Amino acid sequence: MSKQPNFLIILADDLGFSDIGAFGSEISTPNLDKLARNGLRQTGFHTASACSPTRSMLMSGTDNHLAGLGQMAETIARDPFYQGHKGYEGMLNDRVAALPEILSDAGYETIMSGKWHLGLPKHAQPHARGFQKVFGLLPGAGNHYLYEPFLEDNTPAMKFLPPLYVEGAEQVSHKDIPGPFYSSTYFTDRMLGFLEERDITKPFFAYLPYTAPHWPLQAPDEEIAKYKGRYDAGPEALRLERLERLKKLGLIAEDVVPHPIMSPYGFKAWDDLTNEERAVSARKMEVYAAMVTVMDKEIGRVVKLLEDRGELDNTFVFFSSDNGAEGALLEAIPVMGDMISKTIEKFYDNSIGNIGRGNSWTYLGPHWGQAATTPSKMYKAWATEGGIRCPSIIHYPKLGGILQQDNAITHEFTTIMDILPTVLELAGVQHPGAEFRGRKVHKPRGKSWASWLSGKEKEVHDENAVHGWELFGQAAIRQGQWKAVWLPPPTGKDEWLLFNLDKDPGETKNLAEEHPDKLQQLVAFWHEYEAETGTIVNMSDPAGTGFGRSTGINWDDWGQ
Repeated sequence: MSKQPNFLIILADDLGFSDIGAFGSEISTPNLDKLARNGLRQTGFHTASACSPTRSMLMSGTDNHLAGLGQMAETIARDPFYQGHKGYEGMLNDRVAALPEILSDAGYETIMSGKWHLGLPKHAQPHARGFQKVFGLLPGAGNHYLYEPFLEDNTPAMKFLPPLYVEGAEQVSHKDIPGPFYSSTYFTDRMLGFLEERDITKPFFAYLPYTAPHWPLQAPDEEIAKYKGRYDAGPEALRLERLERLKKLGLIAEDVVPHPIMSPYGFKAWDDLTNEERAVSARKMEVYAAMVTVMDKEIGRVVKLLEDRGELDNTFVFFSSDNGAEGALLEAIPVMGDMISKTIEKFYDNSIGNIGRGNSWTYLGPHWGQAATTPSKMYKAWATEGGIRCPSIIHYPKLGGILQQDNAITHEFTTIMDILPTVLELAGVQHPGAEFRGRKVHKPRGKSWASWLSGKEKEVHDENAVHGWELFGQAAIRQGQWKAVWLPPPTGKDEWLLFNLDKDPGETKNLAEEHPDKLQQLVAFWHEYEAETGTIVNMSDPAGTGFGRSTGINWDDWGQ
């Protein structure tokens, strides 16, 4: 077997900071908890605030505005303002060297099973970007049971969620995927197959991006039943429970001031719901919890295979989410909301006893979403910590340092852009620099964790390092403990807010008036970030919340 390390990168989809047991959750996740006990938990790990931008940062080691996902493809498709700009191709562009491309050139076997969300065209699909063995879902989500109603014109009823799958370089009709199908289980089955049949003389890079617990909320009945009644007290009670467990675990400070739960879009608070509305809401949370538990079981199968084959000790395992928990009310999204409601009414059964099955279509909502991201403010699509701070586990005791300590926890600031340089350094592979395969590419903005993890360095990013975020018109810039956030209407008041995250991780106290010089400095850093990354903001549609009316897919080409 190879002496070079193997890599297993696992991404959950829209999982909140406190959604697994090792991070204070009541949800049963024994396999992830075991990895955490024998590895390292990061409380300061950061992503972009939405799916595909984060994935572009992971694969490129640089900012999403440089890597092609300056906005999500779904936003770019509906808004001409973003179209035609470099960095806004809506797919992983050719101005970055993708991690599997670099590793495959260096002799690694590169395999993937799960969600891609980095481009639909052939030249942007995972096989074209370095993965040698692939089973992939190309769009941002999919029905977890492959229940796919089609219209009379032979196009999907849920047009913004097309069932586009690939096997290697070839397209696969969802009708040809063997059943029974459940996303987390099938993605794991395919990953296990790739691992079992691989060339053991080569090291491997395995990428396992699940679609759980992304909407639509769906899980096996027997798993949902395990959580029956668990959430009947509502999201605020759950949030307080998790806060206490996070404190006991040492993941947040005892005196932390959590951000209070907000009610966007006029969404009714738990106390204002009818008994029937509460029952439906609690059922959705039960399904969500079941999705996380099933994903954990599937991760356990992969870890066990590596253990049984004697490869776990030589495998760098990384787990996180791609952003904070989803909390949006889809009916509130311009254009898409009415379409969703009508489609669900016609093709799906959302009666309480059916919620969670393949022919149901529900999502979590803003209050449960905020319970999942506690103690932070808000959730996915927000530049506040609830949208960009995610649970992270690293398991690779072989490296030594803090990775050999039991129940190790770090509060250091790190980002998803750090994964690429970390993997390359551990693999002994050089990034190509400014040119790759005859084309100009961006150098990584992330930094390797290798020296920090092994104890040779005390930090990854020093207090002078600056990091920026922008999606959907929301912006943030951070240096050390200080963070400035810009929230346009309807999420904010078109002004910069200033927070000290060391003292106020919940972003509850705006210090802009108390520290105007610090705010001015951070705003200057923001403008530098804009210039360096080519970030553009459409202030005529700052929320950027309308998804594309059409995917632009020719369904005849997909064998429908």
